[in-house]
Amino acid sequence: MIFEKIKSFLQVNEVEFEVFHHEPTLTSEDSAKVRGEELKTGGKALLLKIDKGFKLFVLAADKKLNSKKIKKNFKVKSIRFSTKEELYTLTQLVSGSVPPFGKPILDFELFVDNSICKNEVICFNAGSLEDSIRMKVRDYIKVAKPNEIFDFSNS
Repeated sequence: MIFEKIKSFLQVNEVEFEVFHHEPTLTSEDSAKVRGEELKTGGKALLLKIDKGFKLFVLAADKKLNSKKIKKNFKVKSIRFSTKEELYTLTQLVSGSVPPFGKPILDFELFVDNSICKNEVICFNAGSLEDSIRMKVRDYIKVAKPNEIFDFSNS
């Protein structure tokens, strides 16, 4: 189970975090509400297909992804979101439950938007629609080890 894998990963890395068990949430707005947090603290993880592979992108939940910025950064003409079927096949997760971690949690390169770094904390659904984790952004960046941090959201 991804939730247990994340908790274990954070404990091994000696990172402080809080766990929330709550009613199932399907949107970033609902998740923020049940956690009692501002929407901007949510880490929205999106799996995108770029060229022949998939990459994981994380941005603040109050932001929208800017595909032009991603295309420019990767020097590609097209990108697309994974389908629900692809997401499940690749992760065994449903939309809204994808945590903001690449390797070793999920087998993808990880890219983090600058919007995440503007917050003190990050909150995210951790492999289920009912389990969330809250932790400091500096600890998240330290253990998640993104391949790159750049601006790929709309203000």
